[in-house]
Amino acid sequence: MSLNKKSVDDINVKGKRVLVRCDFNVPLKNGEITDETRIVAALPTIQKLINDGGKVILCSHLGKVKNGPNEGESLAPVAKRLSEKLGKEVVFVSDYNVTGEAATKAVEAMKEGDVVLLQNTRFRGEEETKNGEQFSKELADLADDYVCDAFGSSHRAHASVAGVTKFISAKGGSNVVGYLMEKEIAFLGNAVENPVRPFVAILGGAKVADKLNVISNLLEKCDTLIIGGGMAYTFLKAQGYEIGKSLVDDSKIDYCKEMMAKAEKLGKKLLLPVDAVTIADFPNPIDAPVEVEVCDVKNMPADREGCDIGPKTAELYAEAVKTAKTVVWNGPMGVFENPTLAKGTIAVAKALAETDATTIIGGGDSAAAVNQLGFADKMSHISTGGGASLEFLEGKELPGVVAADDK
Repeated sequence: MSLNKKSVDDINVKGKRVLVRCDFNVPLKNGEITDETRIVAALPTIQKLINDGGKVILCSHLGKVKNGPNEGESLAPVAKRLSEKLGKEVVFVSDYNVTGEAATKAVEAMKEGDVVLLQNTRFRGEEETKNGEQFSKELADLADDYVCDAFGSSHRAHASVAGVTKFISAKGGSNVVGYLMEKEIAFLGNAVENPVRPFVAILGGAKVADKLNVISNLLEKCDTLIIGGGMAYTFLKAQGYEIGKSLVDDSKIDYCKEMMAKAEKLGKKLLLPVDAVTIADFPNPIDAPVEVEVCDVKNMPADREGCDIGPKTAELYAEAVKTAKTVVWNGPMGVFENPTLAKGTIAVAKALAETDATTIIGGGDSAAAVNQLGFADKMSHISTGGGASLEFLEGKELPGVVAADDK
């Protein structure tokens, strides 16, 4: 997968119709947007195309759209917020058909610098299926060029992400990436393919199963791999330790043994917790006060569950980060939704905030943790796509990246 892609800086859009796939999958409460991060992130690309005299047609999905088109998952609130942010009217095509007559008319009426937002792409069932040819073609018919700026969706071969590009190419148009995609490719892609060393990768989260390929791929690429979160206990059990009531995936014990052997063979450091913060019973609700006890991982009591890395482990992990030049972090160190069980995750975030290394946060829970803790501005890059960044770290090809024209 080539990472050298044409961007919005490489095309001339004056007077042309440009379809831009954004990620406006924002959280809504009673029709109000509760977090506008994704809208703000899309603005530089949109503004650039407006300034260059393009006719800017925006599209995005919102939510899972399980039961067909509905007003609750309409992009209407996004159009309103975008108009405020851009300081100009964003014409919203509310038609559930997305690319129907209403869209065609709105696009025909556009002048240079105008902005139109289409309805939720998932209102068309074909968006997510392999046979979305017709919908892909209808999207392409509205535009001359295509810009993908939705990294969070770039691992899905959907009509508005990958399908549309074929039809744009067929009529001689360009398929390029926006500034957000460009930044994701530069940071995540280069961190994995061409890192400044020492390269330290930190993986957390609950399940080993979710990170199988990531662990294997990163062991080949990094110098030190740090494991925390619930999945660490399967590794500890694979080492022969008793882990009490801690989360474990018995079907992955052999895999963990293989990975530890692989690290040794490749001469890589694989760091696992040396102590754990344990609880007797899982808190309900999750953020309720909870009594904790720090245990050495070599003798965890049978009736307790490890829910965070302990202070010695936090120190060990922070030390490993200090000497790094590149750090990639994906997944929390414990049940970080509970303030008492968030200390390990906070310690790792703090270590990353204090290092001079290039620090890349791989979306999802890690991004949420860094944002909540107020460390966001101390990180080199926070990915906008949890699933997409994981697949990048696995070394997979992302359809949305592959589909863009090479430089």
